[in-house]
Amino acid sequence: MTYDAVHDLGAVRQLWQLLEPVHAIVCFAPECYEEAAALGYPTDERWPMYFVFRAAPLGPAEAELVSALFYSFSPRMVQRYVDRAWHTAPADRVLEARATAARRALDTLLGERTASPDLAEAARLARRAAQAAATAGRPLAAANASLPWPEAPHSVLWHAATILREHRGDGHLAALQAHHLDPVESLVLHSGAGAAPAEAFENRQWTADEWSAARGRLAAQGLLAEDGTATPAGLALRTAVEKLTDQLAAAPWAALSPQEVARLAELLLPPVLDIVGAGLLPAQGTLGIGMKYDYEN
Repeated sequence: MTYDAVHDLGAVRQLWQLLEPVHAIVCFAPECYEEAAALGYPTDERWPMYFVFRAAPLGPAEAELVSALFYSFSPRMVQRYVDRAWHTAPADRVLEARATAARRALDTLLGERTASPDLAEAARLARRAAQAAATAGRPLAAANASLPWPEAPHSVLWHAATILREHRGDGHLAALQAHHLDPVESLVLHSGAGAAPAEAFENRQWTADEWSAARGRLAAQGLLAEDGTATPAGLALRTAVEKLTDQLAAAPWAALSPQEVARLAELLLPPVLDIVGAGLLPAQGTLGIGMKYDYEN
């Protein structure tokens, strides 16, 4: 894989930071809860909706497969939400509901912007990158890329954002495994590096004993200090994971010229500010989107 001077890792990371909120509405917007409820899923919490909406492109996947691909969630948690999920509604109906939910949510969040030339241009550029994303060895990206493209520009943008974020996510799991971090260790080190407090990761439903054991393994390798913060070696390892993740996520953006990459970032900023400003997304995220890494050292 090659880059030019403009298709750099900073641009790759910036576009992830801008596209992730576009995708994430499907996990939080009221319209998404409504569509999930109409299928018969409980909506007193977001997890039933999260698991079926994200897993539906795979078809009626068993909990073991979903757990493997979602990685950071406790297998017990995945089993609880996925075991009988496809008895409530078949995967094809879930996909229809997901697409409707994303469109309705963006209708609300973006208003008249959905019909703007700028949003249509952003959708075209993001689609070109998404269609250039190689999916070999990337099951969630492949499953989403196999779905038909919608017509409305804001739906096209959401679909492109989803393919690209799952492409990145599949690569991120490869980066974690390349650096010998199991699911719990990846969360513990991420927290120790400053992504979010340990309490923010409790929603992945690992037990206190599992978290403590992972912390002990990392400490024994010199990656965590006694207080749970990452040591210089731990920060270096986490930086290496993020750098490889960004490298593995870079190829689709080579489908755009450097000027088009910059233009897409410019076009995405106003709708993303609309989405973030609506207050739907968690104030304390766990993805580490705002974290900065020094890839030069």
